[in-house]
Amino acid sequence: MSRPISTKPTGRPREFDADEALERALELFWRQGYEGTSLGELTAAMGINRPSLYAAFGNKESLFRKALDRYVGAGMAFLRDALEEPTARRAIETLLRGYVALVTDPRTPAGCLTVNGALACGPDTDSIRAELTARRLAGEAAIRARLQRARKDGDLPPDANPADLARYINTIAQGIAVQAAGGASHKQLDHVVDVALHAWPN
Repeated sequence: MSRPISTKPTGRPREFDADEALERALELFWRQGYEGTSLGELTAAMGINRPSLYAAFGNKESLFRKALDRYVGAGMAFLRDALEEPTARRAIETLLRGYVALVTDPRTPAGCLTVNGALACGPDTDSIRAELTARRLAGEAAIRARLQRARKDGDLPPDANPADLARYINTIAQGIAVQAAGGASHKQLDHVVDVALHAWPN
């Protein structure tokens, strides 16, 4: 547990748990996106005032990046584990089914923060859009590297293109996130994974 942060916005010490406050900010960003979340909503959800937010986390953009780091470090940990599966097909199936579980978990907002966070971003938030794009591309690069290894090991046909396959998987994953945010169920999205796997090269 993090050490409580003391601030003095009105001359009177006030303490709050930084981890808990960040978790609440993460949930709000996840639910509403970056641009759809106001500072007023953030301070209300986090239970702090603006001076305390600035002192502990910096501005809104800095807070979002910290929330995104938390999300990727914890919520997306299944991706790293999935890519350690012994076969490429098993790795991709585990990855996609883990993603379905993440974006439909009733304990968290529907969808994916790296997708939801970029929705309806205007020109003033180009840096956030670029950050989210970079995070998604990093995931695609990890998938591509795993598939390159699979082709080298003979686990994929020689004519399989790891870059194209990784882009395909990443596109399916992003589509799953959008569908989940729109209300698609775990069962429905599991069927999407079934269909996607039918296209896997033999």
